Amino acid sequence: MCMKRFIALSLILSITLSSASFALPKIGKEKKSKEVFPEMSDSKGYVGTLPNLEEHFKQFQEEEAKPLFEYQDGFNSPDDIKPTPRDNPSFVNIILKKDKSSDYVNDINTIIEILDKLETIIEEKANVQVFNSKAYYLDKYVEYFRDKYQNKAESSFISFKELMELNTQVQAIAQLRAESEIYSPYVSTESSGNAFSPHNINNQLEYLLTNLRKTMITLKEVR
Repeated sequence: MCMKRFIALSLILSITLSSASFALPKIGKEKKSKEVFPEMSDSKGYVGTLPNLEEHFKQFQEEEAKPLFEYQDGFNSPDDIKPTPRDNPSFVNIILKKDKSSDYVNDINTIIEILDKLETIIEEKANVQVFNSKAYYLDKYVEYFRDKYQNKAESSFISFKELMELNTQVQAIAQLRAESEIYSPYVSTESSGNAFSPHNINNQLEYLLTNLRKTMITLKEVR
């Protein structure tokens, strides 16, 4: 009898607990049921409304570039430019840089300038005074050049030897033209071997011009 009561009480208790569990609010399920899922279609996939992305981006607009500075009159005026600080070692050694060319090349470049002017004088058939003044100037510089390098390795260079030969030719023609100014009135132009005749002097100048151009090519190849 006691056994039957115990079983009966156990059933009543289990039923009561089951009823209580069904009566509890289903918080988790209700919360989950509030989620909204996008509609799906078997044929078209996602058919929901896409967000408007254009609102988050500004349309690119081309703008015309404007100068940062305005032109001012007198900006490059010589009065406003500071003189070059040539006495400053930092400027000379760093900004200007030291000349890395050898003395020989620098001297050759000076001689090329002299020969270039002499070439123009011959081409323009300048008078005796103009020609001889340039020949004298060339002779003085070549004399300095010869004394500077005659006991050095540069004296064996082709450029050195051709320059010496050319200067000898220039000085010979300069002397010839100077003497022509003095003696040509006393020498018959028809006599054979007249060194002072205009024809002979012109031939000598043409020959000199050819050698001068050849020598200048050699000098310009010096590095």
